[in-house]
Amino acid sequence: MVGHSFMGAAHSQAWRSAGRFFDLPLAPVMQVLGGRDEARTAAAAARLGWNQHVTDWPELVHREDVDVVDICTPGDSHAEIAIAALAAGKHVLCEKPLANSVAEAEEMTRAAEEAAQRGVRAMVGFTYRRVPAIALARKLVADGRLGTVRHVRAQYLQDWIADPEAPLSWRLQKERAGSGSLGDIGAHVIDLAQYITGDAITEVSGHLETFVKERPLAAEHAGLSGTASQERGEVTVDDAAMFLARFASGAAGVFEATRFATGRKNAIRIEVNGSLGSLAFDFEDMNVLQFFDATLADEEAGFRRILVTEPTHPYVAAWWPPGHGLGYEHGFTHQVVDLVTAIADGTQPTPTFADGLQIQRVLDAVETSSATRTWQEITA
Repeated sequence: MVGHSFMGAAHSQAWRSAGRFFDLPLAPVMQVLGGRDEARTAAAAARLGWNQHVTDWPELVHREDVDVVDICTPGDSHAEIAIAALAAGKHVLCEKPLANSVAEAEEMTRAAEEAAQRGVRAMVGFTYRRVPAIALARKLVADGRLGTVRHVRAQYLQDWIADPEAPLSWRLQKERAGSGSLGDIGAHVIDLAQYITGDAITEVSGHLETFVKERPLAAEHAGLSGTASQERGEVTVDDAAMFLARFASGAAGVFEATRFATGRKNAIRIEVNGSLGSLAFDFEDMNVLQFFDATLADEEAGFRRILVTEPTHPYVAAWWPPGHGLGYEHGFTHQVVDLVTAIADGTQPTPTFADGLQIQRVLDAVETSSATRTWQEITA
C-alpha cells in the first residue's frame, strides 16, 4: 500500500479484517507499506500491521513479493503509481477520484485495459457502494420495485472546514487534489446515483463556490514546529458544488456537495423517486433504508423503515446478529472481499477504471459548466 494517513488506516483495517470474517479464496498478506517520511512510515507500518515499509514507491511496485498495489495517496500521484504498477503486472486498487484530470484518467484506463489482457485487474475505490443498505437500494431498483425512475436527489454534506481559520491542507490545493468538495465528496454521490439507478449522467449544469479564499498555513507548510502559523495561503478549489443533471433514461437529478454544511459530519443523502415507489438513504443512519411502495392501498401507504442487518441482506451474513449495526469501516472490508474474489476468479472487479473515467468526465463537465454558465454534455 502507498500512503498511510486517513485512507491508509481505513484500507489497512480492511486488509486486516477481510479474511477473518469472510471465507476468501486467497489470503491477503500485508507485505509492505510505502510513505515519504522514514520515521512516520515505519511507525505507521507497525501500528497498522504491515510487515515492512519503504520510502520509495517505485521499489514497492516492482517487488516480487507484491501482487496487489493499493493506492491511498493524494490525487496528483494516482496516475503515475497506478500506471507503473499495472505495467509491472500488479493488480491495482486506487482511491477515488481516479485522477486529477480527464487526461490522466484516460491514460490510466488505457493502461488498465491493456493490463486486463494479461489477467491484471484494476479497481477504483468508491467504497460506499458496498454499504449493505446501498446495495439493497440498487437491487430494489433493478428488480423494478420503483418502476420508471424520474428523480434522483443526492447530497454529500460535511462541515470540517466551515471554520475560516481551519488550516490550509492538500485537499484545498488544486494541484494536489484536482478539485475541492466536487471531487472529494461529490464524486461519491455521482457514483452512488449512477450505481443505484443503473443509469448514466449525460448532461450537467453546475455552480462551484469558494467561500473562504485564504487560510492559515499548517505548521508543516510554514516551517514551524508548532501547530499554528500566521502565514496564509490561497484556497484554489471549491468549497461547495451544486449541479442539475440529466440521465440517459430521461430522469432528472439534483446534486450538492459541500464541506460548509454546519452541523453535518458525513451526511450522504440519496433519494430516488419512481413511478411505483421511492427510496431514501442517509449515511448518518447507514443501517437503514427508507422505502415507499406506491402499489399498496392508500391506508397502507407510507415510507417503510428497513433495518438492513439481516443475513439475507448484501454482505451482512459474515458479520453480527440482526440488529447489530455495521459502521464506516465495513465498506472498505467489503471492497477487499470483492477485489480478492475477482482476482481469484479471473473476473473484472467493479467499479473499473473506465467507471472512474466516466465520473471524472462528469466532474470536468460540472467545472466547465460553472465557469461558462452553460449546460455541458458528458462525452467520451
